[in-house]
Amino acid sequence: MTQQTIEAFIREVYYQNFELLRQEGGGSISPEAREAGINQVLLYWLMLREIAERVTDTEVPINLPNQRSPEGRMFGIEGVVDIIREDDKTIMYDIKTHDPDYVRTHRELYEMQLNLYAYVWHQLRGQPLDMTAIIATAYDEKIRDVIPAGKLVDELTEDEMTRLKTVLDNWQPVIEIDFNEASVQETIRKFGEVVDKIENRQFAPPELEHLKAPWQTTNQLFATRVCRNCDARFSCTPYRAYAQERAPRNWRMAEFTQYFYDDPADETAQEGWVAANLNASPEDAYLDALLGE
Repeated sequence: MTQQTIEAFIREVYYQNFELLRQEGGGSISPEAREAGINQVLLYWLMLREIAERVTDTEVPINLPNQRSPEGRMFGIEGVVDIIREDDKTIMYDIKTHDPDYVRTHRELYEMQLNLYAYVWHQLRGQPLDMTAIIATAYDEKIRDVIPAGKLVDELTEDEMTRLKTVLDNWQPVIEIDFNEASVQETIRKFGEVVDKIENRQFAPPELEHLKAPWQTTNQLFATRVCRNCDARFSCTPYRAYAQERAPRNWRMAEFTQYFYDDPADETAQEGWVAANLNASPEDAYLDALLGE
């Protein structure tokens, strides 16, 4: 298959899955978010084609059943990974839509999860495992800046693609994770603590000042990095206070709608987002536009 054929297939399947998820969930995302998603997939193929073509087992389920929380509740842990088997070597990959620099800076957060998956694969399944790694597909502003607004990666001109490939030389989305079996039991215990908090209905949100503070080592606010990805934010008292505090005096509902977006969008993008959510069964013309036909 040619590069163009594969990219066309990726685009077709992406939008098919997007439409199925939209109809199943009854909601949608802004055009900008949809565009960023397909570009992540296309860049993954462009940068990591060698890995993608070597994957021998996709969406492999990882299950650790019959665990007990600190308060005695039974629970299980499930995950999904990709596996490459070559000769006598086995590699486990976990794909994240996260920023590679963030993964490297907070490697310990990802080690917990992958170590647990490796433990299940190696110890409980009895299968060899030589390496574990995260594939972080989010791309940074330098890459975003060389992709013209409204364009997908497979639509770039030859000159635009040359500039993109120059920037991609510094993008390293594969982060190898060291296996540390000693941390597995601690990870299971922390999962159990979360189970107990859920069952005990302990859902206290952070204070308003915490929402306005930088999130970990980033320059983003906690409200931007965490709250805007939370489906419950409009039922959250601290977030409502944060949103009202940020809104202009004598704000109108039209001004408040910006908080339904990852970032404030222009009127055209907002109208597209609203239309996508109102059309539970969109007309053929809308679907054709969505699929680029």
